[in-house]
Formats: sequence, structure tokens, C-alpha cells
Amino acid sequence: MAESLNIENATVTIATDAQPDNKTRRYDRQLRLWAATGQSALENSRILVISGSATSTSILKNLVLPGIGHFTILDNEKVSPEDAGNNFFLEGQSSIGKSRAEEAVRLLAELNDSVESKADTSNLEDILEKNSSYLTSFTIVIAHNLDPKLLDRLSTLLWSDVSHPTLVVVRSAGFLAEFFIQFHEHPIIESHSETAPSLRLDKAFPALLDYSLSLDFETMDPTDHTHVPYVIILVRALEDWKKSHEGKPPQTYLEKKAFKEGVLAMKIKFDEENFDEAESQAYRCWTETTVPSEIASLFQYPALSSLSPSSPPFFHLLAALQKFTLEPPYTLPLTSTLPDMKANTTSYIHLQKLYKARAEEEKERFKSFLTVPVDDSIVDTFVKNAHGLKVLRGRKWGALDADPTALANAISTSSKQVAIHLSLSALTALIMKQPGVAPTIEALTQEAQSLLPPGSEFPEEFSDAVGEVARAPTADLPNTAALLGGLVAQEVIKMITKQYVPIESYCVVDLVETWTGII
Repeated sequence: MAESLNIENATVTIATDAQPDNKTRRYDRQLRLWAATGQSALENSRILVISGSATSTSILKNLVLPGIGHFTILDNEKVSPEDAGNNFFLEGQSSIGKSRAEEAVRLLAELNDSVESKADTSNLEDILEKNSSYLTSFTIVIAHNLDPKLLDRLSTLLWSDVSHPTLVVVRSAGFLAEFFIQFHEHPIIESHSETAPSLRLDKAFPALLDYSLSLDFETMDPTDHTHVPYVIILVRALEDWKKSHEGKPPQTYLEKKAFKEGVLAMKIKFDEENFDEAESQAYRCWTETTVPSEIASLFQYPALSSLSPSSPPFFHLLAALQKFTLEPPYTLPLTSTLPDMKANTTSYIHLQKLYKARAEEEKERFKSFLTVPVDDSIVDTFVKNAHGLKVLRGRKWGALDADPTALANAISTSSKQVAIHLSLSALTALIMKQPGVAPTIEALTQEAQSLLPPGSEFPEEFSDAVGEVARAPTADLPNTAALLGGLVAQEVIKMITKQYVPIESYCVVDLVETWTGII
């Protein structure tokens, strides 16, 4: 098939007998992580990376391979001998003296011929003064070890409007590093939550209840009896229990114990694993299905009180979800996703059909609460993942350093991380005051102290961290760059695809002791 086939059409071949096209084969593994919607978002993204350093090219390598749409390296520097020695995307001695952006782009482009690439040798300061709209035309901007004054101007520009791109700030010195993602708001539908959606056994829908009541467990064929799914067993057992307990589920410890014993008493053979499974899942019968607190809290989000036709679809969907939960059974919409369970194929498929039919009914009711048109595929994804919705609120780059009390408080819970952060921030401050002057431990310590409230003590790990920063303030080491490349690219992909949950604060890296942490 043609390589140019769009990703939505290409991935259809996964579910058919057709031979997969080149794009599907190339991206097969990642499609299993973020599906066609995520891949489409990647292919439509435009990434700007400021600097062609070893760390920058390592980040880009991990974005070019999965197929971003376009990347630009903005860098007006020439390749130095140091660059040639630590950057795998330069050709050693032959690259020295040439444009660092052009050399890196040429070699990165060889990784994936479907990705557009551009080398821009302009000066960032000139762009900020004369053509700032150029910077806001990208999906995400990544800056590594950028001059502190330019970084401050860049972050202020990108923070000035919610529609401006996300900024990823990366700082490294020798074996220490950190990165931070600046964004205003980041709604996530597909968070890939580890919490499974409720099967709603305590509020069984009519078709599920009717089916469970229609089975005669006492006269059933022994083979069929062994393959009744635990969902059906529990719905039936709970209904029978309620009939003799004033319509209430088990409430006390003794009642719960008696209920479990009653489930096991339904066995006709001692080795019926489906009834053992039902007994282990019995807690679902007395655990009331409600709207999870983390989802209910989203209904208080300010954006819901000022919805307009131009508001992002996510918030229209969230408003519809709130209305849905205000009606019986006062839960999130049912999904057709079922866990594995002891059952034969016939029983399991029948149960799936019951859940799917009900899920479709509830989805249609959910859609009736929408006040603006929303694409059906987005509605499907939203309803399916309603139990894992998230809205992240970001901060401007530098907000932590502007709050000495917050920094001091963070020491008690994240002392190692804060030690490295303070050292790197002190280096940034020193570069602003004394550009071109080699930092000393004493000067760095003095700058770090100014970030904390008067009288505050440094974390005990600070001396080691500041020593490493003073030893290698500008060293862009290949192994540090490689690890940062993977970490940063992973978080950038989360931001682009709006899938999985990205890091909201500083991610700190220590390759001296080989660990990472979050402030």
C-alpha cells in the first residue's frame, strides 16, 4: 500500500485481513500504546527545539522515530570540537565549523523520511523582538540550556496567552539535570488509568438483572454451571440477598461474611473456579457505585460556568457528563469493557453483548445533554474513559524559584531533588550576573541561599550537587543526554497526544547516584 495513506485508514488494516501497509508496520508497537488518534496528533505536531546540543538532538531522535509531523532546530552556533565529541548527530571532525542546526537536522532527518525538518540559523533574540508570532506557530517549544535572559523572555511570551504552545525547559550540567513543562491547562481523556471502570453490580441494569434471574442454577448442566461468569453469579446472589434483607446489600462484617459463604454454597462441585472468583469479587456488591470524587471535583471547574460554542470540546463533554450523573442511577456512563473472568466463550460473549447494548443506550442519553456538535469518535472515547478524566493546571517557568517558602517546604519532602534544583537555579542566576565567568562553589552557594527564606538550611545533599555543577557547568555529556532524550520525549508525546499523565512539576535527574525524582 502507499506510504502516504493517512493513519486513520492505515490502522484499519490491523483489524482486517488486509496486508498492513508500510506505515502500520513501522508504527505497529506504538499504535498499541496510543492508537490512531494519538498517532494522528503526533503527525500533525510541529516541534521547535532551541539549540542543536547533544541533549536536544537526543530528544528529537525520540520524537522523529515515532513520527512527529515537523521539527525545526533553531540555532545560530557553529559546531565546536566539544560538540563533535559528545553529539551523535554530528559527523565528528568533518562537522566542526559548520552550522550546528544544519548538521543535526541533516542526520536526524535520515531517521524517518516522513517527518518534515528544517534548520533555522536565525538569532532567537531577533525573533523575540521582531517576529514572536513565529515562535507561537509551533505545537511545543523545547529549550535546552538556553541563555537565562532569553529563556525568561521566551517563557513570558508563551505564557501570555492560553493558546500559545507548551514550553519544555531542560537544564543539564554534567551528571545532573532537570526538566519542566510550562502549560496553562491540559485536559486528558485517555489517561490510561489503572482503575478499571465500574461493572455496576450493585445497580445492575434491567437486562443484566433479568438474565441473571432467568438462570436456574440448581438444574443447570454441570458444565454450564462451571462457566457462569462471576458477574452473573453476584448479581443473582445480591438480588436473592436483598429479598430477605429489606432490599439492602450486606452491610456489617458478619453479613458480608455470610454473603460470601452463600456464594460458595451455590457450587455443585468443589472445584468450580468461577464461584471462587465470585467470592473474591463479592466486595463489588456492597461497594456503592457513585461518581468518583476526582471526577466529581472536575464539575466545579471554572470553565463549565462560562461555556460558549467556541469552548474546547472537552469542557462541553464534561458539562454533559455532569448532567448525566444527576439522573438515576447517578453514576458515570456504563462502558462495555469487561475484565477477564472464568467463563466459556459463549457465556462471556453474551455478557459482553448485554454490557455493550446498555453502554450504547447510555451513550445516546449522554449525547442528548450536549449543547454543541461533537464528533462521535470523541464522544465514544470520552464515555469509555470517563472514569479516568483529568484536567492538569500548570505553572509558569520560574514560579517555584519566585516562592522561597515553597522551596523551603519542598526540602522536607524532596531534599535530594531540591538540592539539585537549587544548584542548577544558582548556576542560571550566576550566568545572568556574570556571563562567561566560571562559577565557583562559593558563588553558587551564595546564589542558592538567596532563593531560600533568610536563615534556611540547605538540604544535606546540596554540597554534592553544587560540587558537580561547579565541576561541569557546561558539560553536555552523552549519557546524560541519552537519558534526558528518552525522559523528555516521553513527556512531550504525552502532551501532544493528550494521553497518559505527564509530569506536572520538575523532574530531576542524578546520574551520579542513578535516580530520578519529582519536586
